[in-house]
Amino acid sequence: MAARFILGWMQILKDVPLSDYSTMRLGGVANYLTKINDRDEISEVLTWANNRQLPILVIGGGSNIVWRDEGFSGLVIVNHISGYDLKSFDETTASLTIGGGENWDQVVEQTVKAGYYTLAPLSLIPGTAGAAPVQNIGAYGSQLSDALSDLEAYDLHKNKFVTFLGSECDFGYRTSRFKSTDKNRFLITKITVQLDKNSPKKEEMYHSLNSYLTENDIQTRTPQVIRDAVVNIRNSKLPDPKTVANCGSFFANPIITTSELKRILDAYPDLASWHSKFIWELPNEMVKIAAGALLEHAGYKDFHDPITGMATWSKQALVLVNEHAKNTADLLIFKQKIIDTIQQKYHITLEQEPELLP
Repeated sequence: MAARFILGWMQILKDVPLSDYSTMRLGGVANYLTKINDRDEISEVLTWANNRQLPILVIGGGSNIVWRDEGFSGLVIVNHISGYDLKSFDETTASLTIGGGENWDQVVEQTVKAGYYTLAPLSLIPGTAGAAPVQNIGAYGSQLSDALSDLEAYDLHKNKFVTFLGSECDFGYRTSRFKSTDKNRFLITKITVQLDKNSPKKEEMYHSLNSYLTENDIQTRTPQVIRDAVVNIRNSKLPDPKTVANCGSFFANPIITTSELKRILDAYPDLASWHSKFIWELPNEMVKIAAGALLEHAGYKDFHDPITGMATWSKQALVLVNEHAKNTADLLIFKQKIIDTIQQKYHITLEQEPELLP
């Protein structure tokens, strides 16, 4: 058991196994770790760390991070800040402010029970509300940036609270300023999203989601129906990180030019049939393609590597699973093997989605 001591109302743990704070269950040891439950605790914790000249890392639920074997010689802050404040504008719209440490899917569940559609397509995405803007989480044609109006964060460089409008977050496909230019600078304490009870029309709904509803003869499109469908689809494809060590989709869907796509399909005309939706058209003659189809086509679906102890999930090749890896080095070897194969075969460089820390 990690040693511990008390700072005000908080416990600070010493020599903490970081494998307990990543759903991949790998990584070294943190010198110190603490959990904050209120925004007013931030200043006290930072003062304690600064007095000891300790570097700081802030995490949420650990579902989108992988720790290096070297561990972290500083203070890890786990964001447990709670809060759920729903304010209705009229009969169909509302504003919801969420504490950064709230479990994301539990938030989605509450909004759906209240009759709001907006977050339903983002059901069952693991992690916390504070981590959601960092990755700009998305699924089934929706992404957080579509709903987020603003967020509050603590600037670790200037030691003060700041507010960002959604338009100031530099959102992109699975990215934001908090993942790029301002990486590790801000502790997101709360986010505010705009909710709507109106569901999209059938022809406006995401392809695979619409197909599921059609195949199961589901005629209605209520928020609860959409959430149930998303949960069923995700459960049929993805392992539960509580029981199977994984970080969800390990690689982002590549964005390439239409000419690059033509080159790939000329070489492998059968590739498009390896995924229900292989190509998404984007502006400026760009397309997004399904990374899972590339991995499956290359033989990496339900692939088990006895050397590293890593595998790919039987129902979704994008999910890397820790079966019996000894350390993060094993994961990185397996990851690179996949990247090299895809590069050599299709001339596409896959990008890792979970963040490698520190």
